[in-house]
Amino acid sequence: MHIMIVDDEMIIRESFFHWFQKSGHKVDTAASGDEALEKLGENPFDLLFVDIKMPGMSGIELLAAVKEAYPETIVIIITAYGSIESAVQAMKIGATDYLLKPFKPDQLSLVMEKVIQQQKRQSEFNYLKGRLEKITKFDNIIGQSAAMAAIFEMIAEVAGTDASVLLMGETGTGKELIAKAIHAKSPRANLPFIAINCGAIPDTLLESELFGHQKGAYTGAVQERKGFLEVVNGGTLFLDEVGEISPKMQVDLLRVLEDKKIIRVGSRQPVTVDFRLITATSRNLEAQINAGAFREDFYYRINVIQVDIPPLRQRREDIELLAVHFLKKFCHETTKRVDRISPNASKLLEAYDWPGNVRELENAIERAVVLSKSRILNDSDFAFLRPPPTAPPSGPSLREVEKYHICTILDQHQWNVTQAAKALEINRVTLHKKIRRYQLEPDGAAKR
Repeated sequence: MHIMIVDDEMIIRESFFHWFQKSGHKVDTAASGDEALEKLGENPFDLLFVDIKMPGMSGIELLAAVKEAYPETIVIIITAYGSIESAVQAMKIGATDYLLKPFKPDQLSLVMEKVIQQQKRQSEFNYLKGRLEKITKFDNIIGQSAAMAAIFEMIAEVAGTDASVLLMGETGTGKELIAKAIHAKSPRANLPFIAINCGAIPDTLLESELFGHQKGAYTGAVQERKGFLEVVNGGTLFLDEVGEISPKMQVDLLRVLEDKKIIRVGSRQPVTVDFRLITATSRNLEAQINAGAFREDFYYRINVIQVDIPPLRQRREDIELLAVHFLKKFCHETTKRVDRISPNASKLLEAYDWPGNVRELENAIERAVVLSKSRILNDSDFAFLRPPPTAPPSGPSLREVEKYHICTILDQHQWNVTQAAKALEINRVTLHKKIRRYQLEPDGAAKR
């Protein structure tokens, strides 16, 4: 492999030069961005290690120039702790990874292993990319709106990289489907895809689920068990509701993402792992950072690429398309013959706000198909859909505002008190007290 080290510090250039030369690579160095571009014009290079802060042309500027002129060249950014944000920006431009100063030789080894694996997968990915570029939509992801077209385009652009992706969106918007689509179009497609709902697993159990454990590590650990981080090796790990995990678990995962090694519970022996991370949340992580509930360094690590998935009410042109898709699906599953959705029913579906998003629409079509006694779904088949709660009058009291807000959140979560309490950022006991105080009922209204 032909490698170039671009750094204004001579000691860094020499250290890299000797280390890679001993490993059998062809190595060159450059003290500035201009010198690096000059050498790139004379000879092709497979891999560049580029320092962010250099006199004259910065590492970010050099990265942009390299990716424009030599898009196949792999670039690893070298940065100090104080410029992690710049390193994340570099990865968005096209850097494959970054190394934090000071670094150890084993970190270089891990980076090189990753680069070699990436090169091995490149030919397979090029074939996959050529095949899937012709696809305009992905299995089970339906949409004709501009917002969904942008997401389809994003999937095509992001899938070929190993950059961490953070999917932001309300509950029921299809975050896991999009994560699966990214995996399916990636070079890791033939390897495992594992999805974990972090909000559904207690933190103590989550550690064992992710890292695995040795026999006798704790009561009930009757045999050695691999964690999901080992099982997913080579594939994609999807952490849903990542905003639910504790700060300690965030630190543990951050270490894994940086070192690519894990230690099972009850063991001292590190195990090397390789996986692509996709996370998702319905929470405002920046607000959680400000409140001290979410680590900023972990946020930057998982949020290299952020994808905002719009709620269904913001892409109403997709509702009819989705409804027809679900109609065909449930007619096939139930063997019932329902030919179509009437115009009046379609208008009702398009006018409804769908607080539960695509998942609620899917459930509504399934219920209508199961209970329908006709070959056409009419608006009467969707009488169970509740209108949104009436807004409070002008100049409402604080009590009225709180009652209205709590009622709205409960409706958005189909009166799942646990989920609504999380959205309101209060505990379940407090929410139950407020429901009794305001005499709220599941129909979205309050007793007078």
